[in-house]
Amino acid sequence: MGEVTGRQYALVGIATLMHFLVDGLCLCCTYLLTSPFNLPHLAAIFITYNLLAFLSQPLTGWMADRIRHKHWMLLGAVMLLAVAVLVTPLVMSSGGESMMFAVAALLGIGNSLFHVWGGKQVVLQVGNDIRALGVFVSTGAFGLAVAIVSCSWMLLYIFLIALIILATAYVMTDKSESQEHIQRKEPSTLTAQPSPNPAHRSTLNPQRTSFVIAIAAFVMFRSYLGKEFSLGAANTDAMILLVGFVTMLGKMAGGWISRWMGVVKALTMILIVVLVCMLTQRFSPVLPALAGLFMINCTMPITLYLANSVLPEREGLAFGILAAALMPGYLVK
Repeated sequence: MGEVTGRQYALVGIATLMHFLVDGLCLCCTYLLTSPFNLPHLAAIFITYNLLAFLSQPLTGWMADRIRHKHWMLLGAVMLLAVAVLVTPLVMSSGGESMMFAVAALLGIGNSLFHVWGGKQVVLQVGNDIRALGVFVSTGAFGLAVAIVSCSWMLLYIFLIALIILATAYVMTDKSESQEHIQRKEPSTLTAQPSPNPAHRSTLNPQRTSFVIAIAAFVMFRSYLGKEFSLGAANTDAMILLVGFVTMLGKMAGGWISRWMGVVKALTMILIVVLVCMLTQRFSPVLPALAGLFMINCTMPITLYLANSVLPEREGLAFGILAAALMPGYLVK
């Protein structure tokens, strides 16, 4: 890839801010939607939302790698999320259970479309830069924490309005530089850049498939550890915000640490520290939990970077597979 411009870095920044808004909006809307209903309904809605938001991402990523108009997924995501937010008061007033599940489906599909679009856009704009990958994936965690602590109708509408403004800004800023033009820039030895020709995409041979399965298995393991560390620290509103902030910082820092140390050394160091945190958590639960949470999230940009490297020109599919792998690790008790 040729020299990255300031505009491209700005676009990654806008996508990162939208990540914060989308995750916060989805959780806030889900909480408000389920507030009049009983516990079984609440559980069913959250399961519906999470299954569609995460497990649909491999399919969404497969589609993203084939869509020529790169911002259709962003526009579709914003439209679905806006409809979900606007009809939620009507669903709550009517008490319709089927409509409640329809809103959850809109939120889940919208979330899936946005995340795959955003993960792909980072690679299209700046290449497979592990630092940029870490920055983009980081902010969603803090958006979730803010939504948990400050959930309200006002916050929900602020999220929606800000999302619409930033999505418009992204499309308007990026319209003068086509996807094909970005993709044809000179490749760099430091980044993996997608090709506009579908015929040049990587073939899913047994070796690549094995690597992807191994990376996805590690993501499941990371998801499980992240949940355990979070539960060990998040017991008040202030701690929930701190957990979200530490998670965000870990994902951001992971990209920079890996760029500085190298992926293998960084991953080795991170896992050693995580092991120490696991062993010491029984003596002082909060500090080791926060340290472990920070370190285990440092691996997120590493796994995404490796998946993009194993599946060049299939960055949408790579992102979607790893997102889907989060669910089993989180659901394991």
